[in-house]
Amino acid sequence: MTTAITTTADLTALIDAHLAAYADPDATRRAATVQRIWADGGRLIDPPLAAAGHAGIVDQAGLLLGQFPGHRFVRASGIDHHHGVARDAWQLVSPDGAVVLEGLDIAQVDAAGRLQQVTGFFGPLPQREAAAATA
Repeated sequence: MTTAITTTADLTALIDAHLAAYADPDATRRAATVQRIWADGGRLIDPPLAAAGHAGIVDQAGLLLGQFPGHRFVRASGIDHHHGVARDAWQLVSPDGAVVLEGLDIAQVDAAGRLQQVTGFFGPLPQREAAAATA
């Protein structure tokens, strides 16, 4: 798949914008960012919830913010990507800087360079669990 995302820097900016918007407490700003970076029929799938379309993604973020007020997402890894698909690790960080949740996202980017689908997985990355078990 050829996309408008031509560099790792472009993809990094897209993923970082998604993570920032998903925890943005300003609903108007969050909606504007989702509209800009997500395809019209985009889908955001996490273990407890799934959302489709701009309004659904904005609403799902609002639910998250209700459970974790003042928290923010940070990318915790580089971004590995090919053929319009990317993966990255993230952390949900509390206002005092503690990591309260971590996980991995798999993102699909459409031909226009917008997010088509992001599927999230919660918990430590499997290779870290395996490394910790042998330490």
